[in-house]
Amino acid sequence: MITKKSAKKSTKTTSRTESHARSNARSNTTRSAKKATAPKIENILAIDIGGTGLKAAIVDAQGQMRTERVRVATPHPCPPALLVDTLHTLVAPLVEQYSPTRVSIGFPGFVRNNHVLTAPHLGLEDWNDVPLAQMLGERLGIGLVRMINDAEMQGFAAIEGHGLEFVLTLGTGAGTALFRDGELMPHLELAHHPVSKKHAYDEYIGDAARRKAGNKRWNQRVQKVIGILESLVHYDKLWIGGGNAERLTFDLPPNVATVPNDRGIEGGARLWHPLSIRETRQP
Repeated sequence: MITKKSAKKSTKTTSRTESHARSNARSNTTRSAKKATAPKIENILAIDIGGTGLKAAIVDAQGQMRTERVRVATPHPCPPALLVDTLHTLVAPLVEQYSPTRVSIGFPGFVRNNHVLTAPHLGLEDWNDVPLAQMLGERLGIGLVRMINDAEMQGFAAIEGHGLEFVLTLGTGAGTALFRDGELMPHLELAHHPVSKKHAYDEYIGDAARRKAGNKRWNQRVQKVIGILESLVHYDKLWIGGGNAERLTFDLPPNVATVPNDRGIEGGARLWHPLSIRETRQP
């Protein structure tokens, strides 16, 4: 026989149990929602190919480096197959650990539609319309690969997105890139354009020229080139990057600044995640 008192007690117990169950359900739903809406970190393999060194790191969609930069010397001579082999060996541990879904490549030469047309610092004979992005992507097992000139990729990390911004990289050779309001004006390669009666930019301020002329005279040449570029482009800001930017000893004009050499890696994110709709549309 069930008394009124025991029935009332049973009702209260059932009510507490149901309330507890609803609370747990809400808690589980909240945790599931948080888990579902938590931002997924995208891993991008950014590769910076230079005449003397090959560098790579994993970056996120904002260009923040998620790993330490890895580096190896560039083989010389360096035909396409050897470059792919060397890069694969360099980045294989990063790919295995972080499983990147995209690859960005900055290349020191003439690049069109993910193809290398010429590569003066790697060897002229073998670099003629080479589909390097496709070759490396197939070797790594990653289908989404984009490649631009290395000065352009470094510029993506350096620019502020206002007015006319020019990028000059001082490394094995001289790289150039131009941006307008954050948008890349592609394929401005002045490396082999005459800058004096006897020399092109590469021959005038490249690393071989610095070693031959000495740092003092080389600095004078770079200072002269800055004036030439200002007259030529009338830029609002000039960014100077590359490994030899740290060798500059003269006072830079107010609208000229140096960029750490690692920024080329960080610029790899912008090939996939532009900050502005004005940025260059990639294929």
